[in-house]
Formats: sequence, structure tokens, C-alpha cells
Amino acid sequence: MSYASTVTSLIHPTAHVDPSAVVDDGANVGAATRIWQFCHVMSGARIGDGCTLGQGCFVGGGAVIGNRVKLQNNVSVFDGVLLGDDVFCGPSVVFTNVKNPRAAVSRRGEYRTTRVEHGATIGANATILPGVVIGPFAFVGAGATVTRDVTAFALVVGTPAKRVGWMSAHGERLRFDDDRRAVCPATGRVYRLSSDGAAVQEEPRSDS
Repeated sequence: MSYASTVTSLIHPTAHVDPSAVVDDGANVGAATRIWQFCHVMSGARIGDGCTLGQGCFVGGGAVIGNRVKLQNNVSVFDGVLLGDDVFCGPSVVFTNVKNPRAAVSRRGEYRTTRVEHGATIGANATILPGVVIGPFAFVGAGATVTRDVTAFALVVGTPAKRVGWMSAHGERLRFDDDRRAVCPATGRVYRLSSDGAAVQEEPRSDS
């Protein structure tokens, strides 16, 4: 059997699908997306433009992947997992979609929605429990276990994951001064910490 024969008109003509990958009829793959060796994309899956799926990735039929997403090797994106634009998942990131699985009990109608917002990074071997929201530009450290929502720009590590700092949209550690102000060392963009220390917001860029 030629695996390439499974590619349908829902695959953009500029997408690259490795001959060893399986893309089921009814999957939707966007422009310039690259799907590498031994991946499996199920019918109904939606993958945006400019994405990269490394070796051995799996995308369920109820999963949605935005534009310019990078999945490193051996990442499985199951039904109910929604990845926004520019999300990065390191090697062997684990998503889950059922809170209380049992092999003898069907939970197919109980999948919980897990959402990773645009620009977020999830480090290698991290585990994401079902139903959480990882906010824009959040940064999950390698090997972390995320059991609850992660706010925008937060850096979380450990098991269970806890916030230990803040990251800029460029992926640099933010250091706040006494005025609750931080500057990204790579871009010069300014960030403000909320009065209770629980949230960060990027200041609009001036037109000067």
C-alpha cells in the first residue's frame, strides 16, 4: 500500500507529507505544512498553514492545530486538544483528554477540552492534564506536569507545575523592577506586572 495515496484534496498542494506518514481521508492540512516520517493524522483533524510535525506524531480527528505550530518528535494531539497559532511542543509532550480513564469503561463522550493559546511553549516530556488552558506566550518547563490553568507569559516548572517567573513573547526571562516594569532583553518590549503580582501584560508599542 502506498501511504501517499491517502492524501486527499483537503491537503494543500504546497504541503509536504512523507511517504511513510498516514493522512486519513477527511483530514485538513494547510499550506506549506510539513508532516514527517511515521506520523498519523486522522480524518477530521484540522492543521493550519506552515506547521511542522516531527517524526512519530499523532493528531486525532477532533484535534485542531493553528498556523505555524511546531510539534517535535513523538507528540500526540488527541481529540479535544486545541493548539493556537505559533505554539511549540517539545519532544514527547503528553496531552490527555479524560480525567478518570478505565480500559473497561468507554469515556468517548467525556473528552475534556484542553486549550493552548497562541505563542505558548511546552517543553520536552511535559504532561498536560485534560481541561486546562495554557495562556498566550506561557512557558511550560521540560518535564512539568500541568494540572491547572497557566496564565499568559507565566513560566511554570515542576510536578505539579508552579509559576516561578515570567517570560516575554520572545522567550526571554523577565526581571521586574520596583515599578513592576520589565524590558525584554532581546526586543526591548516593555511588560507590566499587575498590582497583585498575578498577571503580566505587554505594553503597546509606541509609534514614535
